[in-house]
Amino acid sequence: MSDVFHPLVKGLLDGEATLAELPPELRAEGEEALQLLGLVDRAPVTLPAALESRVMAEVRRHAASPLRRAWRRLVEPREIELRLRIRPWAAWGGALAAAAGLALLLARVREPPAVRAVQTASRDSVYVRFVLFAPGARRVSVAGTFNEWNADAAPLVHAGRGGVWTVTLALPVGQHQYAFIVDGERWVADPAAPAVDDGFGKRNSVIAVTAQGARTL
Repeated sequence: MSDVFHPLVKGLLDGEATLAELPPELRAEGEEALQLLGLVDRAPVTLPAALESRVMAEVRRHAASPLRRAWRRLVEPREIELRLRIRPWAAWGGALAAAAGLALLLARVREPPAVRAVQTASRDSVYVRFVLFAPGARRVSVAGTFNEWNADAAPLVHAGRGGVWTVTLALPVGQHQYAFIVDGERWVADPAAPAVDDGFGKRNSVIAVTAQGARTL
């Protein structure tokens, strides 16, 4: 008697083939497998009614335990309804606050190009804001004697959609020359500040930084 049957013989036991469809060399093994299958008791197993009652009682006891009920409350999805009562004065207050914020943003965008001090940074430096109106520019930076003319050291931020670019830097007290670099190629003098010859046929803007603030010459 074989302990392990050929896969084709297993297909015979599963009803996927008949004995006649097996190759001749496997038919003896197929007959043996069918004989073993005939010896199997296929009578359905019926559990005693008392056992079934005890099993169901145990299941109901576990389902009704406080711990299981608490767990179900935690994991079962529930609908939560939130009702918000908005008073008229609160709605108008929110609208007015939004309008004030928008007006402030527009006012900042429409500032004319200028260079002005914001506040004192330390005993020997001052925060200076650089502004350039350059609509259509993709990138703007400012370079000068305060950052060794590094074109990548001080990029400006595009403020809104009005073509205004701005950045605030802490500059040491003294006189500085500077220029804006537009799109990494074009050097532009500040139209709101005086300019001097840079010695190479172009113009640099000039600003004087004092302890009281920054001013153009």
